[in-house]
Amino acid sequence: MQQSNQAVKGMPTHDIVIVGGGLVGASLGCALAPLIERYGWRVAIIEPAPMAVQPQETTWQPSFDARASAIAEGSAQRFQQLGVWEAMRGEATPIKRIHISERGRLGATRLSADELGVAALGHVIPNAWMGRVLHQRLAQLPLEWHCPAKVEQLTPIANGHELQLSDGSQLTAGLTVLADGGRSGLKEQLGIGSRHESYQQTALIAHVGVSQPHSGVAYERFTSQGPMALLPLPGQAMELIWTHHSGSETTRMALPEREFLLQLQRAFGDRVGRFTRVGTRHAYPLSLVTAEEPVRPGLAVLGNAAHALHPVAGQGFNLALRGVMDLVDALEQGEQAKRPLGDMSTLQAFEKQRSRDRANVIRFSDGLVRLFGLSFPLLPHARAAGLIGLNLVGPLRRGLARRAMGLER
Repeated sequence: MQQSNQAVKGMPTHDIVIVGGGLVGASLGCALAPLIERYGWRVAIIEPAPMAVQPQETTWQPSFDARASAIAEGSAQRFQQLGVWEAMRGEATPIKRIHISERGRLGATRLSADELGVAALGHVIPNAWMGRVLHQRLAQLPLEWHCPAKVEQLTPIANGHELQLSDGSQLTAGLTVLADGGRSGLKEQLGIGSRHESYQQTALIAHVGVSQPHSGVAYERFTSQGPMALLPLPGQAMELIWTHHSGSETTRMALPEREFLLQLQRAFGDRVGRFTRVGTRHAYPLSLVTAEEPVRPGLAVLGNAAHALHPVAGQGFNLALRGVMDLVDALEQGEQAKRPLGDMSTLQAFEKQRSRDRANVIRFSDGLVRLFGLSFPLLPHARAAGLIGLNLVGPLRRGLARRAMGLER
């Protein structure tokens, strides 16, 4: 990978600067590859953490403690477009079936890949592996990396932004893309506010071993504390996402392994056999967060910097990846119309497309959280009846599944 030169005073140094080389920023870099080749765009990525993997490394040792993401079938198709899916699927566990239930109720909904005529409903992939594959692809592209480095100052200027980096570099860009997560402070530095609504819940996330094969089944179970999910991983292991009322997770985080597994068994039941081990436990507070200005002249906000969702439906990264692809499409249309990168009409067209998709996903995931979080008299019975009804009404169930898979919007 090339290293950027210092800016020539008065001249822009880059067409596009991507702030953040994580999963979203790296996906954007890969998606821009055809346009870099076609139009000769100068693109740089700024990332404060070391690269996920150095290009010369040839081995990868997954950790039992590594976090994983549920990749919808639509996202797998998009990774295919980026030329990374064949490598990525090497550590991907296909989701063949999904089982949705509510604790203490008979109602349940089951979805299967066979019913929808697809090879898999989605795939579960370790984040570290996705990062490795994306960064190896980036290593093949004429991109400039500042890594490790962070943006210390981001300043709007005529026709773009100026970026002062911690490594002493000063860049200017026609379009700056913030893909650096929700805690960098750059949005606040620019005066971009966010709507923030806490769910008063915390997700406890860990990998767990199970005593019997999971057969590619993913489970979503609604409880009085919030939803819990189990996602299939290679071998007899699954990723656990266990929602708690905020504060109540601290005791469970500190439990000895044996006691933790006993409590998990009581909460989930025996559908996957016995829980045999647990990896490092992580806790994440859950909120619905949306940026109030996802675009400005010369600026676009993507990924967790633009929106943070409840993990109940596993839609966060899938939504972000659709945003990546929509931005690339909008930039190509703008280029064909001879508009400069960062032109507001281009970015507004992009945001119009994103706002519909984002609203639909938020309405779906937020609605699930609130529906199953209520405990009015008779409502649990109505939810159970609804789950049973959804299981019986094939077209409705299949339509919801195709939307969750990212095959429809």
